[in-house]
Amino acid sequence: MNNQPPSIDESSPAPIIALIMGSQSDWETMHHAADVLSALQIPYETRIISAHRTPKRLYDYVGSLVSKGFKAVIAGAGGAAHLPGMSAAITRLPVFGVPVQSKALNGMDSLLSIVQMPAGIPVGTLAIGRAGAINAALLSAAILANNDDDLAERLDQWRQRQTADVQDQPDTLPRISSL
Repeated sequence: MNNQPPSIDESSPAPIIALIMGSQSDWETMHHAADVLSALQIPYETRIISAHRTPKRLYDYVGSLVSKGFKAVIAGAGGAAHLPGMSAAITRLPVFGVPVQSKALNGMDSLLSIVQMPAGIPVGTLAIGRAGAINAALLSAAILANNDDDLAERLDQWRQRQTADVQDQPDTLPRISSL
């Protein structure tokens, strides 16, 4: 795994998913969302934006996403994890929150910070860690696929491959001995 979010490639299609995280260490979780978006050929851009340490960057960046043509935000954060909620307060775009697993409370602090939003400021909250990052990308793809037949086909194929990868039997069956 590359420990750095990808740099912006000006020759690529305009990004439509903002993949943001509270700190560099969150990339260990959030790269799983990036991997799925890449596999589905959904253009995205990554940013490190701390709701607590860089609030002006948060307001400026998230506040500009609609005018730039973005369609959704995937926001990952650990600990107090206010990035997804603050993003949802700033933009009308759908925001999917990924709780990053923390050392202190194993990600439960992040989960509760993201899921417990006041009425009127929705955040679609996913599972803690890797599964949440993957599912945030897939949920974003599913929403976009409603208006994009090519993406719908790629998403269907991705899901079919996932199903085909599930084995019917374990590689080796354990031997049960009689006593």
